Amino acid sequence: MRITHLIGLSLGLALTLGVAAAPAQTWSVTKTFPIGGEGAWDYLTVDAPSHRLYVPRTTHTQVIDEDSGSVLGDIPGQKGAHGVAVVPKLNRGFITDGGGTGAILVFDLKTYATLGRIATVPDTDGIIYDAKQNLVLAVSGDGGTLMVFPPDIDPAAGKVTSIDLGGKPEFLAADGAGKVFIALQDKDLVAVVDLKTSKVIARWPVAPGGSPVGMAPDPATHSLVIGCRKPQMMVFMSAETGKVTASFPIGPGVDATKVDGAQAFASSADGTLAVAAQKAGTWEIVQTVKTPPAARTMGVDAQTHRIFLPTAELEPATTGRPRPKPGTFMIVVVESK
Repeated sequence: MRITHLIGLSLGLALTLGVAAAPAQTWSVTKTFPIGGEGAWDYLTVDAPSHRLYVPRTTHTQVIDEDSGSVLGDIPGQKGAHGVAVVPKLNRGFITDGGGTGAILVFDLKTYATLGRIATVPDTDGIIYDAKQNLVLAVSGDGGTLMVFPPDIDPAAGKVTSIDLGGKPEFLAADGAGKVFIALQDKDLVAVVDLKTSKVIARWPVAPGGSPVGMAPDPATHSLVIGCRKPQMMVFMSAETGKVTASFPIGPGVDATKVDGAQAFASSADGTLAVAAQKAGTWEIVQTVKTPPAARTMGVDAQTHRIFLPTAELEPATTGRPRPKPGTFMIVVVESK
């Protein structure tokens, strides 16, 4: 009995020390895929089941294998591509093309062939697929609208519902229960839309942040993770009440936020990736990962827990945003240890 008791105490102590000594989860750049090709980039979309990345490149959209970095397909015919939503059950993908008069290009997920173009408005930008409501949702910054349609739409004759937002939207998130949250960059607000009534039912300030652009839902905590540019902050907001529950300074030029498990991320153009986690019921920044400059958007694979950030080498800045050097486009992979 005494020996057993001592063994039990020793095992308990070892387990306790083991837990205490376990290293904290850290994130770092593990590899870079040289992709090349012409064009800038915007939102990156991860299709986790197929291990594919969809990356708009202004006039075309590349499909990339997330394991090898190989380019699997290249979809042409855009004037100002911004984002991609995929609906695997219908074998359809949707690309927002904000150039010219505006359109959403519909393509085949297997062959990458274009199936048609849905007429929209100029500056058609952020796009997501709400699987629970079975709706594709897209926004137009210049048009100030949310566009809603079913994924089996006839590109030539199908109806798109347009909802006036009263501001300039950048990105959006859905709760799957009929509400959509849209970052209004010029109003420092989040607009809440009820899909059943097709109306804005609330407007929530993002203060102490401002100029919100990135938006991601965290279903586990019923929160919205918002990337703000003026001032530069990562803001956590209740998706039920609109109350800001936490906010932290981040690097300049944020363009995207994402959630993976119990952690949230904000990618900024200065080459920083902010990592936040919940501790004792509150969010806090636990790490800032150094990434290449201009890695301002990202996608997260919820199955492999890898983060993918598009970027390129930049020409020296003269005025405005620096231009990417031709042929230097790359995908940076960030993983945890």
